[in-house]
Amino acid sequence: MPKLTEFAPPGTEPTRTLTLSYQSRTKSRLLAKLDNGEDVGLFLERGKVLRGGDVLTGPDGLAVSIIAAPEPVSVARTDDSLLLARVCYHLGNRHVALQIEPGEVRFLADHVLDDMVRGLGLVVEQASAPFEPEAGAYSHGH
Repeated sequence: MPKLTEFAPPGTEPTRTLTLSYQSRTKSRLLAKLDNGEDVGLFLERGKVLRGGDVLTGPDGLAVSIIAAPEPVSVARTDDSLLLARVCYHLGNRHVALQIEPGEVRFLADHVLDDMVRGLGLVVEQASAPFEPEAGAYSHGH
């Protein structure tokens, strides 16, 4: 079974793809199946979160592009930047991973959090989309 152990150098052309949920992209050790059905093992440095578009490689030279899988997310939108900031504050205060975009915030679907956001005044919609939350203020690139 091929092993993926590091991020490939910039410009590396991937030869395979691996579609993973956000939760799977947070793991440093993972047995998975490439999109073509081949088994692969991830053995990465701890603390890294894979992003869609990252390319991994290993000792055998295989280059694999990571694809962020669509998954159930809650989406709250508003043109009111203060209200959006308040919602992000309250979600962040609960240590919820957030994908913040202009005029919207996404988080992994959770009916309790949906109710809280509605209580703060936003409409919450359900979607199936790749989830790419903020990396955090203290994270750095690969």
